[in-house]
Amino acid sequence: MAKRFALVLVLPLVLLGALPASAAVKASDVIQRAIDGFVRPAYEDLHQHAEALTKAMHKLCEAPSQADLEAARAAFSATVYAWSSAEIIGFGPIKENNRLERMLFWPDRKSIGLKQVQAALSDKDPAATDPVQLAGKSVAMQGLGALEFVLYGDGADALTGKAESYRCAYGAAVAGNIETIAADVSAAWDKPDGFAALWANPGPQNTLYRDGNEAVTELVGVLINELEMVRDVRLKGFLGAKPEADKPKQAIYWRSQNTANALAGNLAGIDALFQVSKLGNALPPDARWMAESIHIQLLNGVATAKAVQGPIDKALADPALREKLEHLALITSSLSTLIGARLTAEFGLTAGFSSLDGD
Repeated sequence: MAKRFALVLVLPLVLLGALPASAAVKASDVIQRAIDGFVRPAYEDLHQHAEALTKAMHKLCEAPSQADLEAARAAFSATVYAWSSAEIIGFGPIKENNRLERMLFWPDRKSIGLKQVQAALSDKDPAATDPVQLAGKSVAMQGLGALEFVLYGDGADALTGKAESYRCAYGAAVAGNIETIAADVSAAWDKPDGFAALWANPGPQNTLYRDGNEAVTELVGVLINELEMVRDVRLKGFLGAKPEADKPKQAIYWRSQNTANALAGNLAGIDALFQVSKLGNALPPDARWMAESIHIQLLNGVATAKAVQGPIDKALADPALREKLEHLALITSSLSTLIGARLTAEFGLTAGFSSLDGD
């Protein structure tokens, strides 16, 4: 699992209070824009997609057909993209009650989740078809990974007939659980006295953020940590140094062909967060070029990821598509340097110990 990326305060001169008049930026304003302009809309968008996914699953279960299966799969892919954007905010309400792991148990290197899902389908555990009871079971059984296997794993095509009524009921329960998690997180971010208030109002009495530097460090840490996650965990987890070292079945969402879709969602979320927070406005005039460069490179990364269509094993076998994945790795590396070294230096922060322990 990923540890939090450390940012060590070196020169706490920037974003502590008001910046020079030319910048006119306050830390609390930057954070409030991030919350109102990205975090709340992203988790509400996830909630809406999860709600649509649950409805699509119930419709499939009530009247199984190929068309309804395809509709459920489309709703799943849309939810994956919405989650991939929102998941970059991996702190606050999503960390409570194991919500993060319940939403997405990944990587699953020992196939724990797969075995548990297969066992539930084989044993037809009635508790797994009830969203409330399912929420108390293993985190690996109740999120996007579990639903992906239901919709795309071995035997999924039988969802078009009544013979797989249990499989569909379990999938509907998983979708309902995803919807509940999304709704709870969205509501928590909207609470006037909740986590959002703590992040946006740093001060001596704040139990989490004692000053503006700590609040903005959290924001900058999102940008750095998520870029590293996209490159080193999500992308290089299956993209080898050479074609013979590729591991397509290590790719996230490989069954549903949503690997590149998820990568695009991650980068789109990072770009949206950076843009709406207007963090770049706090840069000195001679360093403002960084903000535009970050935006352009993130847009390039999103477009590159979206250009990789179809099964990830076939994409890796296609020299042109594999080259796009390699280019995506280069983009994220360039962005990591730009944000993790140059932008943090301008803000008097220095990127600390790397965040991934490989567990």
